[in-house]
Amino acid sequence: MEKRYAYSILTERALKEEDDFLRITGIASTPTTDRMGDIVEPLGAKFATPMPLLWQHRHGEPVGHVTFAKPKKTGIPFEAQIPNVTESGRVKDRVDEARHSLKYSLVSAVSIGFLPMGKDSYEYMDDGGIRFKEWEWIELSLVTIPANAEAVLETVKSLDSKFRRDASSGLAVPKSSPGGSGKKRGFFYLHRK
Repeated sequence: MEKRYAYSILTERALKEEDDFLRITGIASTPTTDRMGDIVEPLGAKFATPMPLLWQHRHGEPVGHVTFAKPKKTGIPFEAQIPNVTESGRVKDRVDEARHSLKYSLVSAVSIGFLPMGKDSYEYMDDGGIRFKEWEWIELSLVTIPANAEAVLETVKSLDSKFRRDASSGLAVPKSSPGGSGKKRGFFYLHRK
């Protein structure tokens, strides 16, 4: 299958800075049909936290971690943390770009990256879209372009250092792997508002 894109809008009320972290809470996915015509069933999500929070779906550009997510029938509420990097360098530049882009509403969406769990984990719908019933959620990204109006950020605030997570504990993200049919599967990026 080819890559899929659908986005979630982040709202300004979702941004609040404190000491060591910028904390983001919101909805990562809902069962509503997205602009690609697909449906990703929230209760079908399989994942572990912490999960990478990426910049624009670039697997080599993490900006934080998803530290909590709980699938519900109506969607997947999540919490993510973006650290306040103090040392100069590429990581600080990337993380600062993400934080500033959120603060000034230049980037205002999130997106899930996932893989179907096998050939029986999805079905084609009559209107041409795909319903994903079981899927592995592998990353959440801060992205620019929204496609689904129901996955939103609710709050963004900073956390003190007692909640800091080790950056090395993020999950590795596979490029692709064979599906149940033996064909390569691509990543699906659903950006929910």
